[in-house]
Amino acid sequence: MAFGLATQLRAYAPLGHEIVGAIADERLANTSTAAKVRALIGGLSLEKVSLLADTIKGWDKKGVDNPKSFRVASPNIDRQLRDFWRANPPTHDMHSGVPSHHWFHYTDVPVVPAQNYGDGRAGRNQWDIVHMIPYCVEVLRGRRPEQNERKITKPVALILLAHYVADIHQPLHVGAQYFDAQGRIADPGGDQSALTDEGGNTFTLQLRDEPPRTRGIRKKKFHGFWDYGAVNALFPQLPMRIRKRELQAQIAPLKKQLVSELAMHEPANWRMPASIDVTKYAEAWANEILPIAREAHERLEFTNVQPKQEEARVVAAGEAAEKPGAGQTSYRVWAAIIVREELHKAGWRLADLLEKALK
Repeated sequence: MAFGLATQLRAYAPLGHEIVGAIADERLANTSTAAKVRALIGGLSLEKVSLLADTIKGWDKKGVDNPKSFRVASPNIDRQLRDFWRANPPTHDMHSGVPSHHWFHYTDVPVVPAQNYGDGRAGRNQWDIVHMIPYCVEVLRGRRPEQNERKITKPVALILLAHYVADIHQPLHVGAQYFDAQGRIADPGGDQSALTDEGGNTFTLQLRDEPPRTRGIRKKKFHGFWDYGAVNALFPQLPMRIRKRELQAQIAPLKKQLVSELAMHEPANWRMPASIDVTKYAEAWANEILPIAREAHERLEFTNVQPKQEEARVVAAGEAAEKPGAGQTSYRVWAAIIVREELHKAGWRLADLLEKALK
């Protein structure tokens, strides 16, 4: 199956990445950087390739050598992405000497107590998103050889950055809550037995503005809300439940209008200080998003928290529900405001990062 927009659009998680890539496309239009980007990724746009780092997870079940595995339209990029997947195959062993490409999308810095990325070790590792963004930047700059262990060539580095820059602006891709054996919030820096919620992936979420669940409707995941529902909330005129084909038809003009608006107007506080090297941007962005990740947890109540075996690891799992708050902005509205701001900054930052890396 050739890579294409329609076949990969799954609700709203990909849409957030497309918005970031499309903003960067508009910011770079008619520049020398845009020409370099097109040359590296075979004429594809950042908007289109922004999905590939997630799309290649489709190879995980049967591997890249299965005849039925999807193929990227460009044979050259397809080959390089397959080499990348082989060098970073999926694994649930967090002590594996060979990292999984899944690890590159996130870091799980504790949101309690409040801290920056560099303040501790819990939830961080050398293959997390804070390390992989500068790794890709160094490949693009020519300061790290393309024949590296991770098989990240310049085209692959560009494809990964088009995705990772959006990921690091999603609060639950950076911060996580930890719990002790009794289900109480814990500090993994002091309690090494504390279990993570994996950025909300192991908790269901109930919001106050949701209609009662009907039979057959599955509970949404806390993390999934930020990937899907919070982006969905940018377009409140759309029904909460809508068929995929109808969604694609209705969202296209709305997305185009939003991208044009965000690309035209400069976001607040998006620039990094001139004193910070481009390889340090990812850590600065992580530090900036961590207070938001903390508030994303603080606005919820966690119940029925218990250890759960997930493949080769034990995590904390349970239920999260929006706290009642008279006069407080609803969780969905607050999250939509955050998502709009973060997608806006991410698009401008992606364009800026590529200008500097490809200079």
